[in-house]
Amino acid sequence: MNRAPDFSAQVAEQAVHWLLEMQQGTLTPRQQQAWQQWLDAHSEHRRAWEHMQRVNQRLRGVSSPLAHAALNGPQSASRRQALKLLLIVGAGSALTWSLREHTPLPSLLADYRTPVGQRRKIALGGADSLQLNTASSVDVDAARRSIRLLEGEMLLSAATPFEVSTAQGVLKTQGARLNVRQFADRTQVALFEGRVELTASQRAPRLLPVARQLNFTTTSVSEAKPLDANSGAWTDGMLVAAHMRLGDFLEELGRYRRGQLSCDSQVADLLISGTYPLDDSERILDLLQISLPVKVKRFTRYWVTVEARA
Repeated sequence: MNRAPDFSAQVAEQAVHWLLEMQQGTLTPRQQQAWQQWLDAHSEHRRAWEHMQRVNQRLRGVSSPLAHAALNGPQSASRRQALKLLLIVGAGSALTWSLREHTPLPSLLADYRTPVGQRRKIALGGADSLQLNTASSVDVDAARRSIRLLEGEMLLSAATPFEVSTAQGVLKTQGARLNVRQFADRTQVALFEGRVELTASQRAPRLLPVARQLNFTTTSVSEAKPLDANSGAWTDGMLVAAHMRLGDFLEELGRYRRGQLSCDSQVADLLISGTYPLDDSERILDLLQISLPVKVKRFTRYWVTVEARA
């Protein structure tokens, strides 16, 4: 059973208020000073703030329409109310995340899962294996040779046939090595070798081409494209960028660290290339300031913004 948060509902409300204020944009110097004074006023404030940062990070992996609208929708009073509700409910009870009848959420009931920033390898019998990326969870039925990806990302290497289910469809494999990632509104699959048949809801089955990747929803399948430079690199603990937008790079890096990592629109279109170790995101952020005209602004270790260097 989960331990109850060691801070009051009132302090939780205050932490959510500051979190929402920061999500509106850069705080004024006066607002930043007021936030810092609130944070330093009591250890309970700091515990609540760090907890809300973790809840906010967890929400970003949720495949629910409510969470998607609250986190990604246009700025509005209704969006603020939705996000406030999600944060407080998420902070109050981890059982909220186990309601699979509504959304395929990460939960303590999953057969296997990984927290933010960690990866895990799972033996499936014989030479077959499954690897989980950061903040991922799966259910595995060994007898039926089936896997359900609840959230996050996995890489399956299996000589024997497997059935992989996501929120948008089913992948039937034969002697395949493939990477599968669950987004809020779609599934992305990259096939490195072997044979995979895709059945998306409401569509006829189709074979996936080897050395290609594509996205599918419940109603559509995208055109297959050559494998991205970063496809599967996480299994070696690396993040690979090949002329990647800085905004996209930071969004990807943010998956591997707790808290909020954002990018100012003025520098979001800068291009970055290179290979970076995922286990040292702070080092990566420091390197950005050397290779690009940017500066890293840290409100706390859970709230970091990359913006243009003056």
